[in-house]
Amino acid sequence: MRALRSLLVVGSVAALGGTLAVSAVTASATATPARYRARAHAHLTAAFLAEARAALVKDLNRNHGTAWWVHKPPAGRPGTVNSVSAATYNWAGYADYSSTKGKFTRVSGSWTVPGVTCTAEDRITSEWVGLDGFSDSTVEQDGTASQCFEGRAVHYSWYEMYPGNTIEVGKSVAAGDRISASVKRTGSSYTLALTDSTHTANSFSRTATCGTATCLDTSAEWIIERPSYPIGIVPEAQFKTVPFSAASETAAGRTSTISGYSGDNYRITCIDATDSYDIASVSGLTGGKAFTTTWRNSY
Repeated sequence: MRALRSLLVVGSVAALGGTLAVSAVTASATATPARYRARAHAHLTAAFLAEARAALVKDLNRNHGTAWWVHKPPAGRPGTVNSVSAATYNWAGYADYSSTKGKFTRVSGSWTVPGVTCTAEDRITSEWVGLDGFSDSTVEQDGTASQCFEGRAVHYSWYEMYPGNTIEVGKSVAAGDRISASVKRTGSSYTLALTDSTHTANSFSRTATCGTATCLDTSAEWIIERPSYPIGIVPEAQFKTVPFSAASETAAGRTSTISGYSGDNYRITCIDATDSYDIASVSGLTGGKAFTTTWRNSY
């Protein structure tokens, strides 16, 4: 996978691992195939949730949220109107970037948790906003994720603060939930907050610290991601679209939209391992702060 042409790996692949736990389950976006219906009732049990959590923790790495680049244009090419195109094996979305350490102090955005179509194959998709991960391995991020486990969809909310593992918070996240999330830095102190306006019990706010020499804060991101197993990237869970809106970032004290940022702005497509087709495509920006990601393939 890593031997493909023009590959530039920046850090390790994204993952949702460590102490992660599963929250809640909803039905698939389409009817469950007949051969899996016998398992469908299991999703109501605590045993199923425990099994799903154990599988997720066993199979997934830590260091979630770092981009695996296929192609990233050189710095110094701002995209304040039309974003510079880039491609990764695991991210789809937008990122604002600076080579100056400590440039970004806040990122925020909103989205709707997607419904996912599940088969027997385990697949995952994750939606998040965050600082770092674009060109370094430190990550300060929060969001939601949807896992297909044994033919059923499992949704949860999470946050990750470097160097810790991903922490699950939500207990009742479901497809269609309206999410707003943010990461804010003041000096070496970070506040990671998420609001689920549909099921408010999933909302949280956490504080953490990371030294300015360690967490570099050189990027702000709004991303759909397929994380990784120890042996490779997880297939992207099948969804229709995920709309992002209200995207905002603060850099050097100036708050703006994605395209309103005066530095380098990247529109990122997630592509397959052969560099031949899209896994998830990304629309252009509306009002500089809204876009839609569309599922194209799983791997």
